[in-house]
Amino acid sequence: MRLYKPPLYQLYGFLISMPFIDGLINRVMFKDRIFTDWTIWLFSFPLIFALGYCSWYMHYQYDHWIKNRYPDLNQTGKRVFLKLFIYLLVMSPSVLVILLIYHFFHILGYSLTPDDLKWCLLIGLVVNLVFETLWEVVYIIDKYKESLTEQELIQQMSIEQEFENLKSQVNPHFLFNCFNTLSSLITEDKENAVVFLDELSKVYRYLLNTNRDGVATLQSEILFIESYLKLLKTRHGEALQVHMEIDKEYYSCLLPSFCLQLLVENAVKHNVVSRQRPLVIEIFTTPAMQLVVNNNLQRKQVKERSTRIGLMNIRSKYQLLQEDGFQIVEGEKNFMAVLPLCKNKSTVKI
Repeated sequence: MRLYKPPLYQLYGFLISMPFIDGLINRVMFKDRIFTDWTIWLFSFPLIFALGYCSWYMHYQYDHWIKNRYPDLNQTGKRVFLKLFIYLLVMSPSVLVILLIYHFFHILGYSLTPDDLKWCLLIGLVVNLVFETLWEVVYIIDKYKESLTEQELIQQMSIEQEFENLKSQVNPHFLFNCFNTLSSLITEDKENAVVFLDELSKVYRYLLNTNRDGVATLQSEILFIESYLKLLKTRHGEALQVHMEIDKEYYSCLLPSFCLQLLVENAVKHNVVSRQRPLVIEIFTTPAMQLVVNNNLQRKQVKERSTRIGLMNIRSKYQLLQEDGFQIVEGEKNFMAVLPLCKNKSTVKI
């Protein structure tokens, strides 16, 4: 049979409580003699302490077996019921053994009486109830904390998987649109197609290196959108105008990665972009820790088929981050997206 080592908090509980139990049992057995006979303190106290340790150790083994058999919080009732038998299987026999040893060997002249047996069993019962209740409460608290930790871990893993799903939507979508642009340029302007392809390789390399996390700093998103705009400028030239006014104070703030590219791509996809009617995109920060992306509305007469990936992707990411404040404001002449910026803490990472 395998024996288990008791945890320190139970050992400390025994070392603190046993002197009191020892004193009570000796008081029952020897009455007022404990105040006048020093041999009781010298011999009886250590002996009962040693016997009490053996009882406590067996008590723990039974207790550990029950917890292993019924470990869950919803099995608390079964554990408590079975622990009631500790008094019959461990505590009562231990008290009886102590008294019989003293009686059989007449240790310090002791003889067993029914009253002594009654009072010692009562002491054992009270001590058993107090400490079994205490240990069970400690166990329940520990299991509850463990359950919360497991739930947090499962939730974190779920969030990470959701982010992976969202990224797997964006990356092929981004590459597909770039290839469409490249295909058009090859037909219309081969020199620009070569420039575009070179810029595309730089941007996609940057994308692969920096889009590993669900969130990114505002600074890294700005750097990325600047690279992405070079691709758009290759095709649209002055027909696309982008004005950025970013307060460097917010560079370290966090937002869902790839947001700016999705919003700019959305604006270019659904609006007329020409020299006669240039598309103007403004990207700026506000004192309320917001990043605003605004563009003039000049809808295409023939609407392009929408996959709904862009805005839904951004909204989903903010929901996973449990951040409120993402807004879409569409007027007669402009379309505006408001992105809340999150304070950058060293522990915030998805």
